[in-house]
Amino acid sequence: MTLSPTLTFNDGNTIPQLGYGVWQVEDDVAEKVVRQAFEAGFRHIDTAKIYGNEAGVGRAIASSGLSPEQIFITTKLWNSDQGYESTLSAFEESMDRLGLETLDLYLIHWMQPKQDKYIDTWKALIELQKRGRVKSIGVSNFTVEGLQRLIDETGVVPAIHQIELHPYFSQRELRDFGASKGILTQAWSPLGQGGELLEDGTVARIAAKHQVTPAQVVIAWHLAIGNVVIPKSVTESRIRENFAALDVALDAEDVDAINALDRTARGEGRIGADPAVSDFA
Repeated sequence: MTLSPTLTFNDGNTIPQLGYGVWQVEDDVAEKVVRQAFEAGFRHIDTAKIYGNEAGVGRAIASSGLSPEQIFITTKLWNSDQGYESTLSAFEESMDRLGLETLDLYLIHWMQPKQDKYIDTWKALIELQKRGRVKSIGVSNFTVEGLQRLIDETGVVPAIHQIELHPYFSQRELRDFGASKGILTQAWSPLGQGGELLEDGTVARIAAKHQVTPAQVVIAWHLAIGNVVIPKSVTESRIRENFAALDVALDAEDVDAINALDRTARGEGRIGADPAVSDFA
């Protein structure tokens, strides 16, 4: 079976570049679709406490027949659990739901600048890594300033930064900053939202050229520019289709054409909240 290529973190651990995300998937559905993802070839699963489906992911892991060494699991600390001691407690609760002893990757889900607890939270993640409970630690939805502050105040560089990233919002500044610090970039909402991106004329043209689907073209673009990417679907055929994007080889002209779709200079493209001002529990 084809498996995803891996990328290497700054701590020496590796992550499958193509993973499967379960945002907005109900717990009982998550168990079924994660099993289907494993059957399709995915070995990297991305969940979070706030998704409410860690237990379902855990049941899928337990029934998969795969060993811990064969899979890569990410979960995330929710905003209301930020702070040193509360992070340690929330981590144990997530591990109980997942049924795991050791986690591959733990992320701070949002920077939450008004809350201003992310430094103490990061120190808790550092401690969990020192204890051997987490192999790698990182963050999600931070700014350049927030990332630099983590590094300056703790001396520990995140292994990965998970952010909204798709061709309409390609996050060049954050990707470049991450690369300068040895931080991998991971894309959530990699296919955009609402189907607009998948109906884009440029994407459709490239899909026709390679005789693949628009979704496969966009996933292949993420892989080509070095992103870790976690597309989500609850339809088995699309889960398999997304994994098959590994076989799509875009040329430099294709990548440049998709890069040109970025709307950041026009002040457009973002779908989700802005980490610089986001404040929700």
